[in-house]
Amino acid sequence: MSAGGSALHVTLEFRGGAELLVDKKKVYEVDLPSTQKWTLRKLIFWIKDNLLKERPELFIQGDTVRPGILVLVNDADWDLLGQGEYELRPNDTVLFISTLHGG
Repeated sequence: MSAGGSALHVTLEFRGGAELLVDKKKVYEVDLPSTQKWTLRKLIFWIKDNLLKERPELFIQGDTVRPGILVLVNDADWDLLGQGEYELRPNDTVLFISTLHGG
């Protein structure tokens, strides 16, 4: 999934059931076009448009992830990094973990 020219390489991981929304694949290596600054908010919409295979309402709510999905950037909670305003850096790893379980 690379773009022509320069790109921002990030690793996306989906766990705890979130992988079911992205074709049951747990890890994606992606190259985002570096023609713009990439925040986590922009990345969430990119995931919605490019990776989600079904039921986007289980991943996204408004302009952020749905409550019950933890977001970690390089093993740090995104709450500590400014949530959607965090600007992605080369080789960041962004992990989405669903804490919602049926029962």
